[in-house]
Amino acid sequence: MLLMLVSLLCCFPAAKACLQCDSALRLLHDDLVLSATTVAEQIEIKKIRDHAYVTYRETSLERMGVIDPTTLYRARTEYQSEFNRFLNMDHTGSVTFEAIQIMEKGRKILEKHLDIFISEGLCPNTCGHLNQRVMDCVSCHYKTYMCPSPTGEEDCGEYPVQAEEGGQAVLNCFLPWHLLLLGNTEYYYSWAQGVPGTKQLNESDFSLLVVTDKSYVILNQLHVDEQGTYCCSLEDNGTIFYRVTFLLTVIPLPLRTHRPIVTLPTPPHRDIYAPFQGTEGVLVPAIAMVTALSLAAIVGLTVVLGIMMNQWRAKKGPRRSKQGEQTTQNMV
Repeated sequence: MLLMLVSLLCCFPAAKACLQCDSALRLLHDDLVLSATTVAEQIEIKKIRDHAYVTYRETSLERMGVIDPTTLYRARTEYQSEFNRFLNMDHTGSVTFEAIQIMEKGRKILEKHLDIFISEGLCPNTCGHLNQRVMDCVSCHYKTYMCPSPTGEEDCGEYPVQAEEGGQAVLNCFLPWHLLLLGNTEYYYSWAQGVPGTKQLNESDFSLLVVTDKSYVILNQLHVDEQGTYCCSLEDNGTIFYRVTFLLTVIPLPLRTHRPIVTLPTPPHRDIYAPFQGTEGVLVPAIAMVTALSLAAIVGLTVVLGIMMNQWRAKKGPRRSKQGEQTTQNMV
């Protein structure tokens, strides 16, 4: 620590590095310099601060020399918490020695967050091209950092998709690193009709379906003729950053077999006394019988009426004769 203290007391030019790019931390360091009771201590702390900025720069240059705003915020927040705790401590030792400790603490925090950022956040694209906005740890200016595709191409493979006829298929080509892309990116969906994988396709075989800012499309009420090769690409003004292919197969529903019309067999001949005998064999004789009985009744009624009329006439005739004879006698 003594050797470190001696080296830090040497005068080094101030260099802008990742942590120093934050104005809040610069104010904290300035307050630390002004908190010294003597001018000599202020000069020593200022030299320590300036050398700490050099170590911050070297640490960042060993790790690509860039940082994204999220990582910078995390490193600054953690360091600021440690710095405030340092200010609230009871200082019994040398002010310059304690300044060395807190500055070194900032370097270790920066190193930890840069390691995480470089391994996970700088180029998270396992396929496709990524252009993201980062901060240069030396100049403190933002710039575009280009992450080429690990495979050398923007193509990210093929994925088979199956759906039943009349069903639904969801095609989603989103990956988390798409959110880091600069520019006005949009998803382009196109397709080529036909059974997937049966022939080699060219760009001219595809027809554009939709251009949208959403990463997915939903195909409803699928028909067999809608199966084919669907392509999703993430583009900005003709520049393709990412592309994936979906091989959609639509499984037809089983053919519906029409049920044959069932013809009921002719009922067997039944006894005339059966309660459920057919009406045709019963009505015809019944109608004939009723008709004959009606005719016989009419004839019988006519005969009876004729006899009654003859008897009535016979009784009336003699009565008229007696009345005539009596009239004649009276006249004589």
